[in-house]
Amino acid sequence: MNKIVRENYPASNLPEDLRPSSDPDARVRVTIEDAPIDTEKKSEQVMTLEEIFSLTGFRRRTKEEIDEDVRRDRDEWDH
Repeated sequence: MNKIVRENYPASNLPEDLRPSSDPDARVRVTIEDAPIDTEKKSEQVMTLEEIFSLTGFRRRTKEEIDEDVRRDRDEWDH
């Protein structure tokens, strides 16, 4: 597990929601660690592209459908 520690770090460099006070001159100790990963939950969270696309209503188009859309767009540009 990786861990990064920064002593005497300027709080003003942190995102506003992580600052411990409104004092712009405050100094803090910042510790960042990898979060433990529950491998069971991780596999449940990983989705295939097909699953993601199905959630958004995405439907793959054939080459012919794409060509037709391009032709239609080009025809509109010419008129």
